[in-house]
Formats: sequence, C-alpha cells, structure tokens
Amino acid sequence: MPRGQDLAIIGGGPAGLVAASVAAQLGLRVTLVEKSAQLGGDCLHSGCVPSKSLLHQAQIAQSARQGVHDGLLSEMPDIDFGVAIDRVQAVIGQIQRHDDPERFRGYGTDVRFGAAHFLGPRELVVGDEVIRARRFLVATGSVPAVPPIAGLEEAGFDTNETIFTRRERPRRLAVLGAGPVGVELAQAFARLGAGVTLVEQAGQVLPASEADVAAELQQVLVREGIHIRTGASVQVVRRDGDSRQLQLADGTTVECDRILVATGRRPALQGLGLDAAAVAYDKTGIRVDARQRTSQRHIYAAGDICGPYPFTHMAEYQAGIALANIVFRFPRTADYRVVPRVVYTDPEVATVGLDRAEADARGIRYDVIDFPIREIDRAITAGVGTGFSRLLISKGRVIGASIIAPQAGELIHEIALAMRVNARIREISELIHAYPTYAQIHRRAVNKHYAPLLQTRRLRLLVWCLNRLLP
Repeated sequence: MPRGQDLAIIGGGPAGLVAASVAAQLGLRVTLVEKSAQLGGDCLHSGCVPSKSLLHQAQIAQSARQGVHDGLLSEMPDIDFGVAIDRVQAVIGQIQRHDDPERFRGYGTDVRFGAAHFLGPRELVVGDEVIRARRFLVATGSVPAVPPIAGLEEAGFDTNETIFTRRERPRRLAVLGAGPVGVELAQAFARLGAGVTLVEQAGQVLPASEADVAAELQQVLVREGIHIRTGASVQVVRRDGDSRQLQLADGTTVECDRILVATGRRPALQGLGLDAAAVAYDKTGIRVDARQRTSQRHIYAAGDICGPYPFTHMAEYQAGIALANIVFRFPRTADYRVVPRVVYTDPEVATVGLDRAEADARGIRYDVIDFPIREIDRAITAGVGTGFSRLLISKGRVIGASIIAPQAGELIHEIALAMRVNARIREISELIHAYPTYAQIHRRAVNKHYAPLLQTRRLRLLVWCLNRLLP
C-alpha cells in the first residue's frame, strides 16, 4: 500500500468515482476507500438505477392496461412481479460493470474496501492500515432517515436499501412519505398490482413542489387506485402475524402487509472520525464553502454528505468543483442557480430555477406563462391530457420553470440551458422545434406570452403604416 498519497477519497459512489478516475488519469496518486463490498454507491444499488428500472417495468404493465381500456388488447396479461425484480437486478449488474474496481485500478487508483475513519487531519485508518494524504475528499453519501414511530422497528419495514431485493409482491403496501422516492415507488408498485396507501405528513404530495403541480400529480395517482392520506402522521405501528396496522394521529388506521419508509435521507456521517480531523459538521452534513472545502482546507466534501441537493448529478458536479481546486488549484466555485430536479413518476415532474414563492420572497417582478400539455399535438397523438408547463419570466428571460408532463425530465434541459446562457425568451421562440414533439410546448408557451403584443394599438399602427404608406 503506497503511503503519502496525493488524494484519498472516502466513498465509492458517483462523486468518489468521478474524482478517483479523473485524478488518477491526470497522474495523481489516489486511494479510493469504499465501505461496502462493491463500487457504485446508493444510486446504482438502491437508488436511481433500481427505481427507474422498476418504474420502466411498471410502465410496461400500465401500457398493457391502457391497451385493454382502448380495446387494443382483449385482456390484461398476468404480471410476474418476481420477473420485474429480476430485471431490476440485471440492470444493476449491467451498469455495475462500468464500476468494476479493476477499471479504476487500471487508471492507477488504489481501490480499498472497508470502513475508513480519520485519525487526525491528515491520516485515515482502514482496517489496520493508516493512509496519509495531502488532500482528502469525503463522499460517503446519505442513508434513509427513519422516523421514530412507536412499534415501527418491531413491526419491520423496508427502505430503498431493501425493497428492490424482494421478489414477492405485497398485497397491501403502505408508503410513508410522499416525496420523490415515495410517489415514484407508490406508482410503480400500484401499476405492478399491489394495493398502495401513501401517507404524507404535509398537506400535499411532493411537499417541495408548487401546490397545483402536486395536485395534478395526485389526481393521476388517485385515478390509478392509490389511496393518499395527506396531512396524516403515523403515531403507532402494530403487527399481527404478516399484517401491520398504522394508527394515524386522527384516530384512523391503515392496514397493510408491508411498510416502505420513504421519509427522506440523512448524511452518512457516522463513524467517519470527523471530530478527530477537526472537520465541522451538523445534522445537515459536513459544512463546505463554495469550493467544496471543509473547515480543514485540505479536506473536501461532495454529494449528499454536504448537500444542498441529494442528486447524483449534483454529486458529480460537486466532485468536479472539488477536483478543479485539488488538482489545478483553480478557485472554481459551485453555482446552484440552474439545477434541474426531476421526479420520475408518470407524468414526470421537472423543475429548475425559482418557483413563484421563491421569486416573491426575493422581491423579483415576473410574469407567469402556463401552457397545457393537452394543446400540444404530440400529446394528442399519445392520448395525454394531464400536465402543463410553467415558465417564470423576468426582464425577458426565464428565471424558473415547472413542468408536469411525459418526458418532463428531458424537456427541462432546454429551459435549463436557456437560463445557463442567459438567453432571452425570443430565442426559444425562434428556435426551430421538430414537429410533433413534446418540446414544442416551450415555443408555444413563449408565443403565448408574446400574443397580446400583436394586438397593441401601437404595433397595429406600425404594421398599417409599413404596408400602406411604403412602396
């Protein structure tokens, strides 16, 4: 084991892998330490990849169900839930090959498996071996946050870390938490044949979204047979054999056979020895500056361990910021003005920039453009009637957007790019959009914003003069 490394990385998830591969290929001596037995992190093994794979299987089942409704299919085929889970695991295995330790060792990275903790500001211990390095990157991610509900531990429950390994479909599933993970998995399990009840303490699903966006999605979920209890908190959980009973604060109960806890996540701080390294942190994670530096300037952090967004794309972005400072000593800082956020339900919910409440809080004057998906020809051809796009416009530029529509996660990037390059909205209107595509909603929305200008007295007078007085 080489001593005196240039960079030691704790955590083999997206941020750690990006940093390790780039730094090693640039010639630095790099050690990567991962606590579990394989690389890839939560995103690959229990987060983004398995959830989106299961959602895809659920979409296939829903398409068959729609085929029966439309008369295209004579009957609904049987759904083999175990096969869906097997497919999820196969996808994980396929992507896992990209995160093979030998690939990173081929770049020159020394890959180690085991729990690492700081002995001091410049020393890590892994097993019985001490690793010294000039720079460190902490990228240990986050873990499920389990609420302290009486009887929950005794009754037994799943989180995203266990649910994707269970091949038996629950007859009745209770999902605690209606954030992104909760609504995605509630819809997936319902479409695959489980009876689902979604319990959320806040007054709406997707508590961080605008109310009408959340309401639009909730209507879809209810139509698909999901029972939704908002403004509800679980007080006690009881178990009787294979059955569980959730007693809510209002005195009502929810009966289920399995419980999925999706009430958020917390940074994976435990066991890192941050106090020994004199690295400042609190319950929200490690404190970092705009360069991803901790209170110890030679120790960096990236991803869920430091926030502010628990996204894989954010972890990779922050790793790039940290690398720029570690490798090139270039004072690059993180910029969170344009961060796309996507919920992968059907329809998808995607946002970027400010919503109306945030713009109001900042005292920004803006116009709102709402455009319904049902007026887009591509949506008509696909039989889609639910959803809309909302653009917030200030001084001729987009400052925020919310989209609930099929492929909203793809659609949001045109708006994100426009915001990133500070484009004026007329440039969105002037861009040729292929027909028929969902992306036409952007052009139609901007044109709707301009439509009243066509009817102003001044513009109409100008047009009259140009066409009547000039040769």
